[in-house]
Amino acid sequence: MHKLELRPGARPMVRGVASTASADGAGVKIQRVAGFQSPDFSPFLMLDEIRSENADDYIAGFPPHPHRGIETLTYMLNGEFEHRDHLGNRGAVSSGGAQWMRAGRGIVHSEMPAQAEDGRGGGMHGFQLWINMAAADKMSDPTWRDIQAAEMPELALDDRGSLVRLIAGRWQFDGAERSAPLTEAAADAAVADIRLAENAELELPLPADHTALVFVYRGALETERGTINRGNLLRYGDGEFLQLRAGDDGAGLLCLHGAPLGEPVVHYGPFVMNSREEIEQALRDYQAGTLTDR
Repeated sequence: MHKLELRPGARPMVRGVASTASADGAGVKIQRVAGFQSPDFSPFLMLDEIRSENADDYIAGFPPHPHRGIETLTYMLNGEFEHRDHLGNRGAVSSGGAQWMRAGRGIVHSEMPAQAEDGRGGGMHGFQLWINMAAADKMSDPTWRDIQAAEMPELALDDRGSLVRLIAGRWQFDGAERSAPLTEAAADAAVADIRLAENAELELPLPADHTALVFVYRGALETERGTINRGNLLRYGDGEFLQLRAGDDGAGLLCLHGAPLGEPVVHYGPFVMNSREEIEQALRDYQAGTLTDR
């Protein structure tokens, strides 16, 4: 076990949460970290990882289903997903691309993986984040967009292959602000894919008032509490920057930061609101076919 010596100003690791095996949609196998009842994760609510070489684990996908009160951000490392919704939107992203959806007052959509021509799938590795919306915005108009891989800025961090891909929000690198293609996510949510070579280290400045989370999806991350292997989400405390150091085999990290909302969270299935009454209204609206009405 290796321990990182934190420099002054570095955010300490507060806690780690291991992802757990689950299933969603039409039986898609996932690893999930749920933070609906964890105010220190706000504005982030949940992170799902799909990772399988077996098409039977994911090919049934996520048939049409509703949402209200959240945004979702889907990011693919490998494989392809197609989105369709009641607004008539349709689009697909493959390896390196992302899809952002604001459910607002209501959206009904499907997310279906592409089937390889030989019928065997070809493997899939990707993530979906649920981002909470402020109470004042939960009944706003729904919207959606694709972000293709070629649109995402990719910055080299060293000469050993370490790099960062900017997916959402604003970041600081080498003293300059860098913007991802998606800057309109709720609560100024920001997402980056950071890949560090073996034992490489990165100092990553973040807004002092933002929540900071890191999901280790490959290799391991060295922290002041020891080595954290893949499949774990880390919550960091107060400070000026993240001090990230990869293990002996490098690390793949999904880094998140966003402004905490400080509002009640009531969650039921695909709906996230601020009170039980609002959840019950969402259920009535969906059953009546009026969830998506103005």
